[in-house]
Amino acid sequence: MKQPDWNPGAYARFRDQRLRPALDLLNAVGQMGAGDIVDLGCGNGAIGDALTARAGGRQVVGVDASPAMLEKAKQTGAYDSLQQADINDWHPRRAPGLIFSNAALHWVGGHEKLMPKLAGMLGKGGTLAIQMPHQNKAPSHRVWLTLVEEMCPGRVEKMGTPGVMAPVKYEELLSRLGQFRMWETEYYQRLMAETGSHPVRRFTESTYARPVLQALDDKEKSEVIKRYEEVMHAAYPVRADGSVLFPFRRMFFTLTV
Repeated sequence: MKQPDWNPGAYARFRDQRLRPALDLLNAVGQMGAGDIVDLGCGNGAIGDALTARAGGRQVVGVDASPAMLEKAKQTGAYDSLQQADINDWHPRRAPGLIFSNAALHWVGGHEKLMPKLAGMLGKGGTLAIQMPHQNKAPSHRVWLTLVEEMCPGRVEKMGTPGVMAPVKYEELLSRLGQFRMWETEYYQRLMAETGSHPVRRFTESTYARPVLQALDDKEKSEVIKRYEEVMHAAYPVRADGSVLFPFRRMFFTLTV
């Protein structure tokens, strides 16, 4: 079944928290090849200006499957061209100098084949730079699936939610292909409470929980959200000023061929 398009407004609600890891990944990129810079899974184009600043005359190309997100990316004026494509099907028009992907590839399965394929697309001296959330075992993410399995058994396919492999798997796949670096960072994000909702629910429902909530009818969705809110208040207490300190772990790696 075709998935509904992304909601750029809901995604952009936490723009600063989502942009920081992208900038950290870009700052970790040293060498680039002579080819284009590809923002793979560019979303609303939040990192486009920063990529353009590093381009050094290279073309900056944004790739995303979402028409709504591509329209927002177009409005930034940061990209020389934009392409609508599923990441599994995408192929560059010429060998890129940098394939940059921030918080996108965890939505795409088959990493055992995908990551070496992306590395193989790079031109000489090119770099693959990847950031993916590594948060699925935390209450913020795990509880969505636990509640749906309890309250609406059989309604959500776990493999339809985003995920990553164990770090050692990426090292085994990619370290033989070039200079490989991998690390994790846990970001402590201050999220503000909103009337009638826990901020962690607002943060996760526009990304990780999208396929979970889309599988439910309105009544089921309301009941699951109510229970999720209760658990979040225990797992991530709202402080007197209305904020929550929310730890969020992300995995990074770069490969230069």
